[in-house]
Amino acid sequence: MEIAIIAHDGKKADMVQFINKNKQLLAKEHIKLIATGTTGSKVEAVGIKVKKMLSGPKGGDAQIAARVAEGKTKMVLFFKDPNSSHAHEPDINMLIRICDVHNVPLATNEATAQLLLLGLDDLK
Repeated sequence: MEIAIIAHDGKKADMVQFINKNKQLLAKEHIKLIATGTTGSKVEAVGIKVKKMLSGPKGGDAQIAARVAEGKTKMVLFFKDPNSSHAHEPDINMLIRICDVHNVPLATNEATAQLLLLGLDDLK
């Protein structure tokens, strides 16, 4: 199962901490992580394997949306920063829309992401 991870700049540290906390579950053989470039680099720095796309502002959000549309990415964990504006907001909205169109679970905060992973763990 391919899971995409994305985090705005103000939420990257939270994402790294979240991924590290759930390392055991995410390290299972059937789970593959992909990420936008900068988020992926920060997650790799703590020793977690991730396939990196472009950074969000350079098209990484669009790359992940394409993978959702193709049926490759089955879950998206996107820690959005609600207190900042983002130049690539149209790409973000497009990714959210694509997840809705294709019925792909999307978490935009840590609490929802944790519930999705707990549900995934229950599927054993």
